[in-house]
Amino acid sequence: MGTPALSPLVTSFFDPATFTVSHLVQDPTSDACAIVDSVLDFDAPSGRTATRSAENIAAIVTERQLKVAWILETHAHADHLTAAPWLRQRLGGTLAIGAQITAVQRTFGDIFNEDDRFARDGRQFDHLFIDGETFSIGGLQAVALHVPGHTPACMAYVIGDAVFVGDTLFMPDYGSARCDFPGGDARTLYRSIQRLMSLPDATRVFLCHDYKAPGRDDYAWETTILAERTSNVHVHEGIDADTFVRMREARDATLPMPRLLLPSVQVNMRAGNLPEPEGNGVRYLKLPLDLL
Repeated sequence: MGTPALSPLVTSFFDPATFTVSHLVQDPTSDACAIVDSVLDFDAPSGRTATRSAENIAAIVTERQLKVAWILETHAHADHLTAAPWLRQRLGGTLAIGAQITAVQRTFGDIFNEDDRFARDGRQFDHLFIDGETFSIGGLQAVALHVPGHTPACMAYVIGDAVFVGDTLFMPDYGSARCDFPGGDARTLYRSIQRLMSLPDATRVFLCHDYKAPGRDDYAWETTILAERTSNVHVHEGIDADTFVRMREARDATLPMPRLLLPSVQVNMRAGNLPEPEGNGVRYLKLPLDLL
């Protein structure tokens, strides 16, 4: 038998405005840590940003005297802005996402009619993970898995005995990610989920969102691969690809556009950096009309 995987210490931060969960992942044998899927506060009516959520993470990192090795993005989020650049400036660390972010940049670069100042090769990030690439957080061994379907660039990070799945899966009583954004695909998501389901039963699963399923009173963001495989309402054992695709596509057709999709993607495809200021020194976000 191989050496059992280390169990990272995970501290989670829930943002009620976007139902997002960010995770601080700490190596139990050293002061090394990683931050997964951070949130930059954004007030859409005023166009103002703030760092309250990120400051909560930074305070714990500082209190515990940790050293940030990685700032990880599971994908280019469509429901919140990332605080990754602010955290990197404050705490250090390598800012990383999956290599297929370039597909998202090409698609949304065209949607927002970005000019040549917007690079579509991922250079805004410090590191682009390829599928199966290994990395470490102190003594924690980790691997990056490409799990497309929700977006073309979605990644899951297996870190010790835990996996951080982004939007690919939700709690078993809530189901799975939508696939109707540009570049999304339900059949591809099914294959990605099956890959995650092949991880050991006891693998701890940490989610990026929770919306409280009907009948549940509390928010939750940690489960196990066994629970997902046996009881996920959308994709448990016995659900074949065709059945899942029919369900997912029918459900997606009823869902409204996420409230922050247009501002979020413009920022997140830039690794969390805001668009360049215009001649008056002000930065602007675009709102394409009658397109999506």
